[in-house]
Amino acid sequence: MREFNTSGQNIPDRHYTLMRPELVAKGIQLVEKEKYFTIWAPRQTGKSTYFILLTKALEKLGYKVLRVNFESFRIAPLADFLTRLARMMKAHWGLDSSNSTITNVFETIEQIQDQKLVLIIDEVEGINKDYFGDFLHAIRNAYHNRVEHALKSVILVGVSNIVGIIQDNASPFNIADNLPIPFFTNEETYELLAQHETETGQFFEDQVKDKIIEITANQPGLVNGFARKLVEDYADKACIEYKDYLVVENWYINKSIDKNVANIVNKAKKYRAFVEQLLFTPNKIPFQIDRPAIKELHTNGLVTWDDNDFVQFWVPLYQKKLFNTFYPYTNGEGGRISQTMIATAYLDEHNRIDFDKLITKYKQHIQLRSFRPYREKDEKGAFKSIKEAAMLYSFETFISIFIQEIEGKSYREAFVALGNSDLIINVKGIEYLIESKKYYSPKQFKQGKKQLAYYCQRRGIEEGVYIVFISKEINIEQIKEAKELINGVQIKTYLIRYDEAVDFG
Repeated sequence: MREFNTSGQNIPDRHYTLMRPELVAKGIQLVEKEKYFTIWAPRQTGKSTYFILLTKALEKLGYKVLRVNFESFRIAPLADFLTRLARMMKAHWGLDSSNSTITNVFETIEQIQDQKLVLIIDEVEGINKDYFGDFLHAIRNAYHNRVEHALKSVILVGVSNIVGIIQDNASPFNIADNLPIPFFTNEETYELLAQHETETGQFFEDQVKDKIIEITANQPGLVNGFARKLVEDYADKACIEYKDYLVVENWYINKSIDKNVANIVNKAKKYRAFVEQLLFTPNKIPFQIDRPAIKELHTNGLVTWDDNDFVQFWVPLYQKKLFNTFYPYTNGEGGRISQTMIATAYLDEHNRIDFDKLITKYKQHIQLRSFRPYREKDEKGAFKSIKEAAMLYSFETFISIFIQEIEGKSYREAFVALGNSDLIINVKGIEYLIESKKYYSPKQFKQGKKQLAYYCQRRGIEEGVYIVFISKEINIEQIKEAKELINGVQIKTYLIRYDEAVDFG
């Protein structure tokens, strides 16, 4: 029986596999045009699987394909590099080559005229920089004479934008095509899950499928990861339900140790100030690949661009993970809040949350403690986190203690706008959606309420709570606490006033 694959290349006989014929056809077309081209994509996007499919398709057309991985050659001497390349050429092409220099290797290749050869260099960033330039020059020379010899196509593959690391303006890769390996489409994710349903008789609720699409943004590795965890943990269920999905999402965010997610988190820590701007403010940042933070975070799969070419998080799971990563767990405020938290006092006679009372309690806590405990400092005493982070984390801490005491549940919404913290809480079987953000302008304040009502409608939630942090110096008649019915959803707005000097000084 096949399974969802979460490690390495897919083997179609063993793993549920999308054949992606249109994408394979694009690769074939480039090779048949004798293009030397690049492919780059973050890890877990299905590059390895794609090359298996492309290789098989090319071999049916008479090409001999050699794919060699140089991931671990960053400090390897040239002799080791040439030995591996020559050995692979012998195994896949039947060529005997003197491996004393890079030139010797390519001279051997260029003597062949009666074959059609394709060379795929995987993990090209792993090649030692001391001879990487010479290797590219040899490829360039082969490119200019490719009509006269058998090496019809060279494909450089990596997780970085390879064109950006090739500095030689004469290199064919500065002007050549790049073939993107995109995430799955919604339809492809449905198709992959359907393969399991057809072969096993075990089904996913439609809501589960949609949530997998939301949380992963159709990133192939994560789609397979969520699906595999679900079918392993609930192997005895005929139909995997939404409540099962929520357990797995919580596991991914709070318990799973995943090297690819860990890499994302480490990159985010390197550019913490920039990432926190995305997490905690609605600021629109133009996507400009030459900015170091954007370039590195994009090539590692953390950020991309939206329809208006502004930076946005690529995968909602990573956004949720980073919200937790930067949380100041050592502030001790949770313990202080729990000492006086009598959760049942904030329920009405119908077991619904009395947010008027609950938010009043939160305001009292902030008046007493301020936001300062929620700002992290480095070893020199300088603040590492931005002020907006302290505001949102303060409310998250407070509401989490309430939920814990009342034995409720909470989970973060997958699709959230920049600068928002959208939290769904379930208390006594009733769901509420809480959005918290800092005040920036009357227009943003008004739009936020409509957006919250929309999210509630989409989730089938009757009541939304709008928490807005606003300076005591701002007094505008239209900016006030209120209870409104917006598109059939009850929206309750609460203003959390702060004093810049007192609360952050």
